[in-house]
Amino acid sequence: MKSEPILELRDLHKYFGSLHVLKSVSFEVLPQEVVAIIGPSGCGKSTCLRCINGLELPDKGQVVFKGQVVNFRRRQERIEIKKHIGIVFQSYNLFPHMTVEENITLGPRKVLGLSRKDALTRAHALLERFGLLDKARAFPDQLSGGQQQRVAIIRTLAMKPDILLLDEVTSALDPELTAEVLFLLEELAEEGMTMVIVSHEMAFIRRTADRVIFMEEGRILVNAPTADVFNTSNERVRRFISALES
Repeated sequence: MKSEPILELRDLHKYFGSLHVLKSVSFEVLPQEVVAIIGPSGCGKSTCLRCINGLELPDKGQVVFKGQVVNFRRRQERIEIKKHIGIVFQSYNLFPHMTVEENITLGPRKVLGLSRKDALTRAHALLERFGLLDKARAFPDQLSGGQQQRVAIIRTLAMKPDILLLDEVTSALDPELTAEVLFLLEELAEEGMTMVIVSHEMAFIRRTADRVIFMEEGRILVNAPTADVFNTSNERVRRFISALES
């Protein structure tokens, strides 16, 4: 029997002034599903992610989380949804004056109300799991780019989100550091983390995503299982994938 969606976007529209950035965007995400959003720069991928957790307010349409329509104009609902839907960007956004463990424990303490001891226990367990426990007392500028991005992901995981949104998290990294971060994401996928990923890493998407959405000019052109998208007869999608794989 088909699972109920954990997340639904229904007829989402977003304008920036006269620019119509999202045009009737609708899709579902099932529990433990990995959905990749691909498409050319400026097609609305990042705006779509930002609308999902309330960083941008859609001008029309609905975001539905666990069967409930989210009213982002209510401050308490915006706060609540950010507890359940975490987002990581290509810029790490770590606080430079805080150590790694302080960066990771801030959200659980301030937002979830964990004690310092419990927040540290959670942070150290995640750092150990992903091979960064020895960096717990380091500051961000003492880490490589790949390590900083992994810490940014760990910081979001420390909030125990139901869904993880990832916006081009490897675009600023060199190939070796990119591999570090993608390996972490593949581990999360294998463990059943629900993820919506914006990425140009086609090999990673082939291996990891259950479904791929192709966007262009604010619209969804294709939404299908990964194998179908990579073998599609749609010439526009074929050209896009070919350009990134060449």
